[in-house]
Amino acid sequence: MKENRLPDTSLRVVFLGVVLLGGLGSQTSCDNGCPSCSREESQGTTHRLDSPGVAGSSVNPKVAETAAVLEQGVAILDFKFEPETLTVSPGTKVTWVNKDDEPHTATSSVKPKRFDSGVLDTAQAYSFTFVEPGSYPYFCKLHPHMTGVIVVK
Repeated sequence: MKENRLPDTSLRVVFLGVVLLGGLGSQTSCDNGCPSCSREESQGTTHRLDSPGVAGSSVNPKVAETAAVLEQGVAILDFKFEPETLTVSPGTKVTWVNKDDEPHTATSSVKPKRFDSGVLDTAQAYSFTFVEPGSYPYFCKLHPHMTGVIVVK
């Protein structure tokens, strides 16, 4: 009896589609006033720069222009945040990249903490989207003399 089996590539495509659709579903928010939807900022994400899915992809140029405006970066290098003060518009995703040979964090200085990258090793990055206008000071938990500020206006 002959088995009906899908080729491995078809299974991979189906799996990838399910994963992508599942990921898109988790990005939605509700208008029901639930506590998880009323946060001022979104949750941050940590990733390695050399990991799959982090590399650039080809996109519509108009979309790329919009994304460039809403994304900014902070380098962690030589035990400093560069730039030390970054001014962004509401809705901007800020990504800290550890370019140092030592581990570092990007941790909110105010209580309650607005964001915390956890320990970032060399070449790891952490992203956080700032929604509300204000001043967001932060520091490295491992090296408290390292400080920075995100200004949202």
